[in-house]
Amino acid sequence: MTAQSREATLYRMVMDEHICPFGLKARDLLKSEGYAVDDHWLTTRTETDDFQTKHDVETTPQTFINGERIGGYEELREHFGKPVHDGNSVTYQPVIAVFGMAALMALGLSWAAFGDFLTVRAVEWFIATSMCILAILKLRDLESFSNMFLGYDLLAQRWVRYAYLYPFGEALAGVLMIFGALMWLAVPVALFIGTIGAVSVFKAVYIDKRNLKCACVGGDSNVPLGFISLTENIMMVAMAIWMMVK
Repeated sequence: MTAQSREATLYRMVMDEHICPFGLKARDLLKSEGYAVDDHWLTTRTETDDFQTKHDVETTPQTFINGERIGGYEELREHFGKPVHDGNSVTYQPVIAVFGMAALMALGLSWAAFGDFLTVRAVEWFIATSMCILAILKLRDLESFSNMFLGYDLLAQRWVRYAYLYPFGEALAGVLMIFGALMWLAVPVALFIGTIGAVSVFKAVYIDKRNLKCACVGGDSNVPLGFISLTENIMMVAMAIWMMVK
């Protein structure tokens, strides 16, 4: 390629109160593709509006390569043949992140306490920590969680307040199981909400064949309701039974 073909012009918002994150991403992407970037800052609202009017665009940043307008950050990714984020597509990334971090935390706790990674307590801490993290994700936006949860949970559909109590019950059981204390309280709570949840998910997915999103990682997720969703509830039930037997 010629030197000219490796040059790009970028217009992005850089103001005292706002620096466009997509502009920074576009600049970084261009540089990673080997382009020299002529970086133009739009430093006022008026300057930005004038630019959008001149080029008949509604958003910034805007990238030009060899005089041809490529578009914003998503269009730039398409131009380079990279995957474009679809906010409506299903994903298991939140679940993987939760269970992955919970596993690492459990292993760390086990090593700190016993000098060994592979212990029974590590498995207990993994499940309990997963419950706590999942509860946090639900509690950060109770309204959003409850809206999605009411779509399939059988008890919540009969008693709406349960949708608001569920994350607190999950958090309480998880914390107590981490401490290994008050099992007389933690076990029945985990057993109750885990069983109701498992039955509800199984009915919605495998009997009613409904295509729903799971509220397990909060009400704004695109995690599909299914086997992964069932895992959260099965883990709680299994942990409760194990603690009861133990």
